[in-house]
Amino acid sequence: MRLLIAEDDKALGLFLSRGLEADGHRVCVTCDGAAAVEAFRRDMPDLTILDLNMPIKDGEQVLEEVRALNADLPVLVLTARQEVDTRVRCLDRGADDLMVKPFSLHELRARCRALLRRKREARLQLRAGDLELDRLDHAARRGGQSIVLTNKEFALLEHLMLNRGQCVSRVELLDSVWNMEPAQTTNIVDVYVNYLRRKLKDPPPGQLIRTVRGQGYMVPSETELTLPILAVPMVVPAAITSPVLEVH
Repeated sequence: MRLLIAEDDKALGLFLSRGLEADGHRVCVTCDGAAAVEAFRRDMPDLTILDLNMPIKDGEQVLEEVRALNADLPVLVLTARQEVDTRVRCLDRGADDLMVKPFSLHELRARCRALLRRKREARLQLRAGDLELDRLDHAARRGGQSIVLTNKEFALLEHLMLNRGQCVSRVELLDSVWNMEPAQTTNIVDVYVNYLRRKLKDPPPGQLIRTVRGQGYMVPSETELTLPILAVPMVVPAAITSPVLEVH
């Protein structure tokens, strides 16, 4: 899942990021309110963790702007303020949950999981033919059979399925999955696509993951997806023999 942390304390932001990345999430950390809104517009995260005490735009302003952009996004507010009025105001403005500092990272991770479960929807369950990707449980299945993927393999497949029906360039995949500059010379995207194809039993040129020559890769839309049909042996009925008449 894609998580956005808006926290002006850089050390705390890094601490939270590491803890949530350990759960398999991809995390973006911003240190001021304006950057948080911009990151939200750009990345459209699945959950936002929002500190109230931030420069440029405070957390309550960010909460209002985020809610105007997406009414369903789970937002967990962090605050050092003890006043009940502040907490009530945040909840009334659209926060889904609130934690007062200091807090337990273990509890925060559990609350994030609960918010994501509560907001389970189509984008959390991605499908392409008989391939299913559960973004919350970090699980992949094809034809009902579980497929074990590494974090990078999962992130690559997830990005392709989120952009289903569109070609995703190698440059975009390098940036989104590996956080690498496009100027770096590497064939890591192609290597990992081959890993995925082997695990998905989708040999080149691929039906689930298609190569768009000179551009990148794509998971086709449902109408374009033509998975191979298993051959069913034809049952040929036994020949009906007529009795031989002997003519004398």
